[in-house]
Amino acid sequence: MNCLFLRPLAVALAVSPFVAHSAQAHDFTVANIKVVHPWSRATPPGAKVGGGYLKIENMGAAPDRLLGGTSEIAQRIEVHETTVTDGVARMRLLGEGLAVPAGGNAELKPGGVHLMLLDLKSPLKQGEKVKATLMFEQAGRVEVEFQVDAIGAQPPATAEHDGH
Repeated sequence: MNCLFLRPLAVALAVSPFVAHSAQAHDFTVANIKVVHPWSRATPPGAKVGGGYLKIENMGAAPDRLLGGTSEIAQRIEVHETTVTDGVARMRLLGEGLAVPAGGNAELKPGGVHLMLLDLKSPLKQGEKVKATLMFEQAGRVEVEFQVDAIGAQPPATAEHDGH
């Protein structure tokens, strides 16, 4: 086979995982809260839980708090935190939600603070969009769509969200 053909193909395949996030970045804004690129990972058949990841920007002068949410695909959505102590990962519910400082932001990502989609009614499938409503203490309800990426997908680079 011709090497000139293979080189562009290899470059395209190597770059494609990084392009997928930026091409599908999407934001949702209500009041002073901006939810930047909500995404999730596909789940295997029979899985009852999934994760939700995103960045929250608080453009207001007062703090707010992400309390959880709802979705037709899950019984409930809760804010959880993963910590690692002595090599053991533990997950716990953040019962009071996640504070988002005035003029600041909070990032929910794998291995840290994240959303848990509990009691899934069906598996999350790569390529689909999952509608959800996030609940904030001050801003109220924010309707979003989670873009479902591949099982094991990594968070997109921050620069992709900033338009760089």
